Formats: sequence, structure tokens, C-alpha cells
Amino acid sequence: MQQMILNEKYPVFVLDVLKTETTYKNVKDIIDFFKTKIELHPICRFIGEFNHFEHTKSINGEINPEIKDCQLVMFCFGSKLPNGKITAARPRTISVTEYEDKFEISFLEAPALIANEVMEGWIKDLKTHLND
Repeated sequence: MQQMILNEKYPVFVLDVLKTETTYKNVKDIIDFFKTKIELHPICRFIGEFNHFEHTKSINGEINPEIKDCQLVMFCFGSKLPNGKITAARPRTISVTEYEDKFEISFLEAPALIANEVMEGWIKDLKTHLND
């Protein structure tokens, strides 16, 4: 998993999953995989899904022609509410973008290290080495 600073200010985690490395065939299947992980987590709560590709297409927005689909799953790990400011960093989303030969999975760094570790683990679980 790669950690980077996007647009000089956003700390983002990204992992490319080649289609040959996973049994998942499309973005919706991967979103459903994450929904299952969220539902099984003792604290995490599912919020919703957002089809960014269809939204952008419906408003005649600009889409990189290499992108085949892009959807997000939204959820929250919040177990404390010490003040109203922390909610600016919530909820979490994981983005799944499909290209011809891979899925690009990404999320914005969370303020809680444990949340980052959980999301990173979920994403790495997508890689199924079919030749093992």
C-alpha cells in the first residue's frame, strides 16, 4: 500500500489490485465486500454508497477515458465524540476505481491510526493470489 500526499495537502493511502490478483470482477462486488467488512466490525457503521462515475457522467462532467467505473462506500468508526470539531474528519470513505487491468482502491488518512490499519487490512484482503 502506498501513502502519498495528493494535491500537496491530502494524505491518501492507495493500493492497485490487478484483476489477475483478485476474484472480484467489478466495482460493485468490491463495494459489497467492503460492506460485509463494515457490518462485521464491532464499532464501524455503514452509511451509504455513492456512484461517482454515474454522478459525473449525469452532469456531463469530465471523466478520464481510462476509468471504467468509480464508486465509494461510506462508513464511520467514531466511538467518541469529544467535541464537534472531530466530526469534520468523519465519516470515512473507500473509493474503488476500475481501469482496464486493475482496481485502484484509495482512502483519505483517518485521524485514528487504528482506523487506517483496519481499512488497509480490508483492502489488502482483496488480493487473492489465484496461483497459490
